[in-house]
Parts: sequence; C-alpha cells; structure tokens
Amino acid sequence: MAIERVTILGSTGSIGVQTLDIIRRHPERFHITSLVAHSRWRELAEQAREFGAESVVIGDESHYSELKAALSDTSIEVMAGSEAITHVARSYRSDTIVNALVGYSGLHPTAAAIESGKRIALANKETLVVGGDLIMGAARRKGIELLPIDSEHSAIMQCLEGERRQSIRNLIITCSGGALRDIPREELADVTPEMALKHPQWSMGAKITIDSATLVNKGFEVIEARWLFDIEPERIKVVIHPQSIVHSMVEFTDGSVKAQLGNADMHTPISYALLYPERAKEAMEHLSILDYPTLTFSAPDREKYPALDVAYECLERGGTAACTMNGANEVAVAAFLQHRCRYTDIVGAIRYALDNASFVTRPTLADYDLSNREARDLAQRYLNR
Repeated sequence: MAIERVTILGSTGSIGVQTLDIIRRHPERFHITSLVAHSRWRELAEQAREFGAESVVIGDESHYSELKAALSDTSIEVMAGSEAITHVARSYRSDTIVNALVGYSGLHPTAAAIESGKRIALANKETLVVGGDLIMGAARRKGIELLPIDSEHSAIMQCLEGERRQSIRNLIITCSGGALRDIPREELADVTPEMALKHPQWSMGAKITIDSATLVNKGFEVIEARWLFDIEPERIKVVIHPQSIVHSMVEFTDGSVKAQLGNADMHTPISYALLYPERAKEAMEHLSILDYPTLTFSAPDREKYPALDVAYECLERGGTAACTMNGANEVAVAAFLQHRCRYTDIVGAIRYALDNASFVTRPTLADYDLSNREARDLAQRYLNR
C-alpha cells in the first residue's frame, strides 16, 4: 500500500494531537507533509521535527520569527498567515487533509482542498455549518471523499454502512448536555466560564466546551448532519444521553434502530476517518459495556437550550443564516471566556445578529466572508450595549 501523505490543519489542538497519536501508530501508512497551528509555535516545531514534516504554517504571523528560528537547523519550510494555510490545503504535496481548525477559519482551506482533489477528514464543523450546501455540492462535483471526524457523525456514518438510503427514517444525534446539564435554567445567568468548562465526559478545547454547554454545538451538528447525509432537518432528532457512550443512532423504516457505542474518546472517530474503509486493528482504549449497566436518554429542554431551535431556524431559512449564527457565536463565546459578558448573552448575541443581519439566499464564498464579518460586528454591538 502506498504511503498516504497527510496535512493536519490545527495540529496542536485536541483533535490534531490525537490525530498524530493515530499516525504515530501507523508509520507504514502515513507521512506528514504539512502541519498548521494558530499560535503554539513551540509545540508545532516539536511536532514538525518528530514527524519529519516538509512544511509548517503558524496562523498568527507574530510568531513567525520564533518558529523560523526554532527550525533554522532543518530544511522545513516555514510560513505564516491565513493565505499560507489555504496554500498548504491546496498543495500537491498531500493526499489527505485533516481539518481540525477552530471556527470560520476552516472554511476556505476546506474549499481549497476540495478544489485540488484532496481526501478530507473533517473536524472543523463550521465548514458545513456555514457553507454546507456550497461545500457538499463542490465535493460531489469533484468526487471528493469527505469523512466526518465528529463522534456523532462518525457514528451515523458507521450505522449507515451497508444500508439503503430509502430505509432511513430518522437520524438521532446524542448529546451529553454539557457541563451545565444539572443546573436549573433560572441560574444560568450567573454561570461563570470556569463552571461551563468542566465538561463531565469529554476533554475538548475551550470554545467547543462552551458550545457544548449552550447546545450551540449540538445545533451545529444538526446542520452538519443535514448536509453530510443529505437528509431533511425534521428527520434529525437530538436526545440527551448523559453517559456519552451511545454516540448517535439511526432509526430505519422497519422500526429497527442502530447505535454506535464507544468510550468518550476521539481517537476512534479519527482513526475511522483516516483508515476508512478499513478499521484500526487495535483500540486505543476498549469499551467495557459492563461498566455501563444503565444508559439513559431524554428530550432536551428547549427553554434551557434555545440555541437548538435557533439552529433549526437557520436550516429553514438557508442562505447566510447559519453563517450569521456562527460568526455571532464565535464573538460571544470569546467574550464570555474573557469574563466580558454573561453566559446567557451568548444566545442573546446570536439572536440579535440574526434579527439584524443582511441575508443572501444563494451565497458564494465571498458572500460568506461578508456575512461573517457583519455577524461579528453585530454581536459585538449587542455585547457593548
């Protein structure tokens, strides 16, 4: 088997580090060509040395000189900035792009990778939240394999293997409920970032952990599922599952339900995407079902988690609506993490942006860029009121 050349966008983040764990275990299968990080230049330099990367990109250009100096005794090409990230996503040097960037910054590199015919393992949910129709249309035209890394979408993909599309009744996305699932909605206004960051099961980055608490993340996963699996929004359901063992389910027309179970560990969906259609020969961590004698499910409280209905509303509106939701959310989450707004202001900022933003029915990438900037400005206006 030919060695697969891999570029990882977001290599120093949680998903990127775990992706490198998988690649470390399969040196006969993968070779790292390029690594990209936002600001952690020291970790990026160490990764580049260990895996023999041909090039590295630091998104924050202020760290270029430090990264360049750290790798001055090597032949590794050092670049910086968003254009360089898009360049390596498009580069002929790689066969597969793992997009683990956080936020809107992942959209253009995904589009560039599709344009140049790359296989894509996608962890950047904003790519499909913002531009799902555009991205999936381009992938179909190019015959590109786009494989989800999100545990929920990986679970659905696994449940659909060997099944006929006509047999699908509903997709059922599970949700832990996040760090605040046991806090009454009347107390949410007093929640601190420290409280919201204590996820009971998953170890993730700060932004996605807050999105998990608000259920913005789950709303985004509904939007992703609509585009990944080409299924109507009303056939995508969300259930609270505190144990985080059932990662998602598919209900079929004959009444059968398939579920994919596993530990709360991203190594499994990452390896599934990287090795597909094969499976890893050995698990990073085995699930003992006897450790979980009780698995529970419940409907989400729509008043406590209004972001979920906002996501469905964005799907119904189409166009740039979900881009507006995402841009406003990114600004509000950053402000909350910096103690500059209340937890409840996150959805407030999203609502304000959606109510005041311009709208494009059939957007281009340039339209998404304009919509993203406008949403951020509107969210900032709301938070500064």
